[in-house]
Amino acid sequence: MNTRFIETFVILAQLRSFRATARELHATPAAISLRVKALEEELKTDLIDRTSKEFKLTATGEYLLSYAKSVVDATKRMQIAANKESVIRGRLRLGVIESVVHSWLSYYINQLNTDYPELEIDLTVDMSSVLEKRLIAKELDIVIRVEGINSSEIVSDALAIYPVRWIAKKGLLSGRKTGLIQRVLERPILTFARGTAPQRVLEEIVANLANQAGIPATQTRITCSPSVAAIIKLVKDGYGIAAIPSLFVSDYLESGQFVELPMESILPSIVISMCRHYNAELMVHAAATAARSACVKYSAQFDKNTIEAL
Repeated sequence: MNTRFIETFVILAQLRSFRATARELHATPAAISLRVKALEEELKTDLIDRTSKEFKLTATGEYLLSYAKSVVDATKRMQIAANKESVIRGRLRLGVIESVVHSWLSYYINQLNTDYPELEIDLTVDMSSVLEKRLIAKELDIVIRVEGINSSEIVSDALAIYPVRWIAKKGLLSGRKTGLIQRVLERPILTFARGTAPQRVLEEIVANLANQAGIPATQTRITCSPSVAAIIKLVKDGYGIAAIPSLFVSDYLESGQFVELPMESILPSIVISMCRHYNAELMVHAAATAARSACVKYSAQFDKNTIEAL
């Protein structure tokens, strides 16, 4: 539908004259008449009562006038928004989980600094549950966390998948597959903070493995930590077995310090999502676009068994 024709109808209804409308829009009365007729044909209804000697809208015309004004107003607001200064500036309140810190956060910050040098960034690192509450309370503009947020006010986009593996210090366990489950469950299992999605899933997997191996569930130990650095340090010290994305320890795996255990039980991947309010300002939309770009650039270094950008 041609918004120019809708605007013509609105002005015509206000001025109640084809000649006056033509002067206002720098057109001819004939051109104004053609625009209105074209709009009437598209709407399949008469807007002007042509049987009246005086200018008069039809009942349908009167009814549709308010809708037409809304369209014209919305078009003007869109034009104003599009014509605003293109420089993205302001203070972006960014919240991320530590898993992002240990992967592509530096790529993201560099992308923001390159694309929007006048943008100020306030960075918060916390658990997914805390970030969710702060985003809903509008204390943060963008949150990058595990899984999306189920809220009608929030839009969530999946950014990447982190495959999770069983990671151990080289030589900590025998490489034999026979009895591997028992040997793994004799050690503490290291994972993310209690209450997080990965931790809850791991609890079920460990319980199933214990049942499969005939080990009382009470004899298994799961050590939870919100700090990826702490988990890696404990693995390095031989304290336990980690159930974490291999992405976080890729250097240790390449050097041979850590190994992936050939466990038959597959750990579910972690889905990293970006969340923001539906009615976020332009700055936030720009920052969201930069986040996706940075994640893709970072993921290009690895195969899909390490990280997959979505």
